[in-house]
Amino acid sequence: MTTVILDISRLISRIRHHTPSGVDRVEMAYARGLLERYGDNLHFAAVHPLGWKGRVPRNAALGYLDWLERCWLTGSDETRQRSLASVMPTLLRLRPRRSRERAATNVPVYVQVSPHHLTRPKAVKAMLESERASFLCMVHDLIPIEYPEYARESGARLHRLRMQTVADLADAVIVNSAATGRSLASFAQAAGRVPSIHVALLGTEKLPQDIAAQAEANASAAQAQPYFVCVGTIEPRKNHLLLLNLWRRMAETLPPHEIPRLVIVGRRGWENEQVLDMLERCAALHPYVEEINGCSDVRLASIVRGARALLMPSFAEGFGMPVAEALDAGVPVICSDIAAHREVGGAVPDYLDPLDGPGWMTLIRDHARVGAAAIAQRARLAQWHAPTWNEHLDIVDRAIDQLAL
Repeated sequence: MTTVILDISRLISRIRHHTPSGVDRVEMAYARGLLERYGDNLHFAAVHPLGWKGRVPRNAALGYLDWLERCWLTGSDETRQRSLASVMPTLLRLRPRRSRERAATNVPVYVQVSPHHLTRPKAVKAMLESERASFLCMVHDLIPIEYPEYARESGARLHRLRMQTVADLADAVIVNSAATGRSLASFAQAAGRVPSIHVALLGTEKLPQDIAAQAEANASAAQAQPYFVCVGTIEPRKNHLLLLNLWRRMAETLPPHEIPRLVIVGRRGWENEQVLDMLERCAALHPYVEEINGCSDVRLASIVRGARALLMPSFAEGFGMPVAEALDAGVPVICSDIAAHREVGGAVPDYLDPLDGPGWMTLIRDHARVGAAAIAQRARLAQWHAPTWNEHLDIVDRAIDQLAL
């Protein structure tokens, strides 16, 4: 069977964080899914936070993945990072070594699903040459290049470097949506080399049965007062400002008993001073808007399942994982009318222009009282098919097989 080497640099780099990002979840899903499919032929590698690079000892990697997943599932909502001293023993156990193994027949395939060190093309090339491997990587989006106004000051430059590494070194690429695939193909063509591109929608996360039951019970208890949830890092492209202005308008014009709550789940990102000013200094919002920066999987599932709807007014997305996870939980979605959301949600969500304030207000008030639009979407929910990790990894398997020949 083909030797597969999964890069877990991102997960190791997140050892001090209590809760995962979307990219963290994807890397974990690959670790679990590829382990099930390839067994002892799956190996782990990393560019380590302390500077080493190479193969990560298998038992140490598996133990770390188990521990990290338990932390995400039921762990602390603490927003402060773990101390470096507390995680140092684990970091040392995860120290990579140079591999002396060589595949007997097939070419090994090196798989990387995060952008972790793609800004270091020499390091990527050295890893591939050390393993004598083909390179399969994932691209989540090209947003910092296409919409530099939504990125950090250096975001566009760094992401161009990442995508140039992909264009130069990748033998095949997995993209999370056809929209991302089109963007990558355009960039790679201009860069002079287009690798094979495979579209595979990200799978939805399934909670263990007992944890799911607990989340449902928590959600039922939370439904006494109608509320909406917005999930994602607080950054400009997520368009939190639209929602905060709508809630401020409701606070100014509606009786208190008619105003639903808004729960914002996500860490604070960059270039968001106006949003933070409203969260911290707008007294009118304080009774109705709750900000949660750190959130365990159980608590997040409870919050989403108890909401009247998920609100996703983003200007740009590569995939829109919260949309898929809300629909999978049977929760309506009101989201911006962009290609990535359409690709994930199909005909089910209520779509709006991300600048259509009156339209968003009308739909939010309708869903708050479970009006006609909310009832219609709940009926459409039965027709929605949740993308699964098995379907995703079937596509990855085919890409690996092609590279291993």
